[in-house]
Amino acid sequence: MEPLNHKSIERVVSQRALQMGSSFPCQICVVGFLCGVCLTSLFMAALTSFGTFQFGPILFSTMSMANSSGNSTFPNDVNMITSADCHIKVKETERLWDSESSREREKNERVSLLYSAWSAVLNESTSGGKEYLQKHGISGSSLPNAPHLENCKVKTQLYDYLDKRTGTEAFPPWTTWKGFLQTFPVAAFNEQMQTLKHQAVSEGAYPPWIAGSDEENYPLTRKVQRDIWIHQHPLNCSNPDVKFLVADWERLPGFGIGAQIAGMCGLLGIAVNEGRILVTNYYNRADHGGCKGSSQSSWSCYFFPETSLECRQRAFELIKSEDAWSKGTVTTKENYTSKHIWAGPTPRKWGLPWNHLQPTTDINGTLLASHRKMDRRWWRAQAVRYLMRFPTEYTCNLMNVARHASFGKLAAKMVLESLAWDWPKESGSKPRSDIDEYVWSNHKPWVPRPLLSMHVRMGDKACEMKVVGFEEYMQLADRTRRHFPHLNSIWLSTEMQEVIDKSRKYSHWNFHYTKIRRQVRINMSMAEYEASLGRETSTNYPLINFLMAADSDFFIGALGSSWSYLIDGMRNTGGKVMAGFLSVNKDRFW
Repeated sequence: MEPLNHKSIERVVSQRALQMGSSFPCQICVVGFLCGVCLTSLFMAALTSFGTFQFGPILFSTMSMANSSGNSTFPNDVNMITSADCHIKVKETERLWDSESSREREKNERVSLLYSAWSAVLNESTSGGKEYLQKHGISGSSLPNAPHLENCKVKTQLYDYLDKRTGTEAFPPWTTWKGFLQTFPVAAFNEQMQTLKHQAVSEGAYPPWIAGSDEENYPLTRKVQRDIWIHQHPLNCSNPDVKFLVADWERLPGFGIGAQIAGMCGLLGIAVNEGRILVTNYYNRADHGGCKGSSQSSWSCYFFPETSLECRQRAFELIKSEDAWSKGTVTTKENYTSKHIWAGPTPRKWGLPWNHLQPTTDINGTLLASHRKMDRRWWRAQAVRYLMRFPTEYTCNLMNVARHASFGKLAAKMVLESLAWDWPKESGSKPRSDIDEYVWSNHKPWVPRPLLSMHVRMGDKACEMKVVGFEEYMQLADRTRRHFPHLNSIWLSTEMQEVIDKSRKYSHWNFHYTKIRRQVRINMSMAEYEASLGRETSTNYPLINFLMAADSDFFIGALGSSWSYLIDGMRNTGGKVMAGFLSVNKDRFW
C-alpha cells in the first residue's frame, strides 16, 4: 500500500501545483520575471558589441527545477519565451517612449510659439511683429494674455492722470479708489458717489504710489510723500514768492548712478529746508538715442519729472534774470558745498520719525537697532521714493523686455497649462469685462514668487567697503530659505562674470539675471566697465535691476554700497519693511 499512497500524494501535489501554475496572478509574476530576464539578456548582449556572446532561446525549463518525469507544472502557452518575444516588448516600450517624447515636443513647441508671439507683440513697432503673427496664423484677439507684461501706454496715461491737478482742485485725483478704478465712470451710476470722490480729492488723500500699510513702511511715509508732492507742485509757479533750486545731476568721473541719486536726494533736502522747488536739469546718463525728444538728457526719460512743466519753464526763465539771482529767487548746485549736499541737515518739518524705525536690518545675524545716520537713511528713502514715484513709458517697456527675457517661457508654460482650449488651433478669446479693465489690471505683472533679489558688489568697490565673496551672499540666501522653504528663485544683480559662473554651482536655486557682458577682470574700474558697455546699456540695465530688487519679496545686499542703500530705501517706502534686509556689511559712515 505504501507505493500506492506515495503515488496518490504525488498526483495530489502535481494537480495542486498545476492549479497554482494555471492561476492568473502566477502567470503574471512569471511573465514579468521572464521579461526582466529577457531585457537583462538583451542589455548584456548590447554591451558585447563584438558578438562573441550569443543568446539563444531562453527555455523556462532552464530557469526552473526539472521534473524527472518531464511533466511541467505550468501551462504550455508560457513554457518558453524567445528573443523574438523580448524584441516585441522592447518595441512596445520604444513606442511608449516615442509617444511621450512626441507629446513633450509638441508641448515645448507650443510654449516656444506663444513666447515668440509675445515677443513679436513687444517688438511690433521695430521688428515686424505683425508679420510674425500673420505668418503663424495668430490674431491679436486670440493671443492669450501675457501675465508678466504691462500695457505701458495705458499705464503711463494713468500715472499722468494721477500726477496732475484737475481743474481748480488743490490736490491730484487721489482717492481711496485704487489705480484704474479712479477712471471708472461712477457719475453715470451714482451722483452721491461722485460727490464723495470729489470730497476725498479736496481733502487730499494720500498718494497712490505708496503700497502697504503704515506699519509696512518707514514712519510717516504716506504723509511725507504727499507733502513733498505739494511742495514741488505749487498752485502758481509764477508767484513772486516761489523760489527755485536748479541742479544738474553730478557728472564727476567715477560717480555711479547710486552716487548721482544720493546727491540729488541731498539737494531735494536742501530745497525742502529752504522752501525752494527743486528743478533737475542735465542728466548725462539719459543723453543717448533711447531717450527721445524733450526727455533726452533728462531724468524724465526714466521717471516722471520732479515738478510740473510750468515750474520748470519758470525756473529756466529766472536763471537768465540778474534780478532773480540778486534776490535769491533762484540758486544752483554751485551755491552749496559738497558737505552741505551730502551730509547737510535732514528736513525736520515732520519731527524726528527716524527715531521710530523698526529694526528689520540684519548684519552678522543681529538686528540693527540704531546707528549714527538714521536720519539720513530715513530721508534718502523718502527722497528716492519721490524721485522714482512713477516710471515713464520708456522705463515700463524696459521692464517688460527684461521680464520677458527672464520669465517669458515660464509664463507661457503656465498660461498654456491653464487654458481650457487647444491654443493656437482653437481660440478661446472673450471680450474684456469691467473687472478685467478696472480691477485686475491694477495687479503687478507676474514674476515667479517668492523672489529674492541679490545685489553682489565686488570689483573696484573694495576701496570703499568690505567686499565679501559670493559664497557669503548665498549663505544668507540659504538662511532665508530655511524660514521660507517655498523660496527658490533669485534675481541676481552683479557686474562680475565670476559671480554668474559661480551661481551655476547652486543647482537648488533658480537664478535670473540680465543678459549683458560683465567684467572678467577684478581690477577694472566701474567707469571703465560702463564705458565699454555704452551709455544707454550702462544706464538701462542697472535701473532694471534696481526696480526688480525694489519689488522682490526679499533682498540681500551690502549697505556699504550706495546702490544697495537706495534699494533698501525704496523697499522701506514700498511696503517691504517687514521683509527685512540681510546685509553682508554695514555702511562705512555708521
